[in-house]
Amino acid sequence: MSARPARPSGFALYDAPYLLLTVTALLWAINIVLGRFVAGHVPPVTLAFVRWVGATLILLPFAFGQIRRDLPLILRHFWLLVLLAATGIACYNAMSYYGLQYTQALNGLLVQSTAPLLVALWTFFIFRERLSPGQMAGIVTSLVGVLVIISHGSLDTFLHLKPNVGDVWIIFALFIYAFYAAILRKRPALGPLSFLAVIMALGSVLLAPFAVWEAALGHTLHFDQMTLAVLAYVMVGPSIVAYLFFNRGVELVGANAAAPFLHLMPVFGTALAILFLGETMAWYHVAGYALVIAGIALATLAARAKVRPPA
Repeated sequence: MSARPARPSGFALYDAPYLLLTVTALLWAINIVLGRFVAGHVPPVTLAFVRWVGATLILLPFAFGQIRRDLPLILRHFWLLVLLAATGIACYNAMSYYGLQYTQALNGLLVQSTAPLLVALWTFFIFRERLSPGQMAGIVTSLVGVLVIISHGSLDTFLHLKPNVGDVWIIFALFIYAFYAAILRKRPALGPLSFLAVIMALGSVLLAPFAVWEAALGHTLHFDQMTLAVLAYVMVGPSIVAYLFFNRGVELVGANAAAPFLHLMPVFGTALAILFLGETMAWYHVAGYALVIAGIALATLAARAKVRPPA
């Protein structure tokens, strides 16, 4: 495994993986809500392309020193960085935005809940890393909590959720992103800012021809007030901040221990609906939240016990 990047001095949050992963889930939940909100108004591939170009330009002045220092490592591991950019930046985001044009909110939240299981599958197939019984129990417990929230505590509602083409796109996107999360342990020992700036820039390059193709089909970006507000958020919150936090969280605790925190995304999504869309709190929200938190706690404790050296 590559050596870990140096810890930024004076940044205590950088060593708090569970807080980092919780904030990441919140920022990505908002991103999903916005992606659904602008569906049909902002072309999906163009949204992903402009998001990453803008995020790269914002981060570049802060990352330039690290990039110059890390240039030999960047050149040595160039194709690994391209693979990380393709899976974690380009494919995942463009496919997710495309899928959000066609899926219902409940379906989208349900599909997102498969991410921890997909990460576990990839880490097993690539590294032969098995989940402990406690980690699996935690993932299943938090998944049940998500299902309780999504189904409103009704089995009939859950059974009548109908998958569509949007769900399929998001499932494939999550499958690709789970691969990124699994191989993140093999990232070269770049500084956190240089690593993120490089993969965002490479992801932008990979997305460029597809954005041009989308525009050639007549799907163009209209820079109205809503579009500018959405772009401002997605360039900073779920791009720079969330990716820095997620990458560091995986670095500290591993992909399998970090993955259950993705179950917080649908939890935050329903909370956002309650706060901003006027929905009311119900018993199934409380029950679902309790199960998600209990599952994350169980998986976290199991992960700590798994890596603790024997007496």
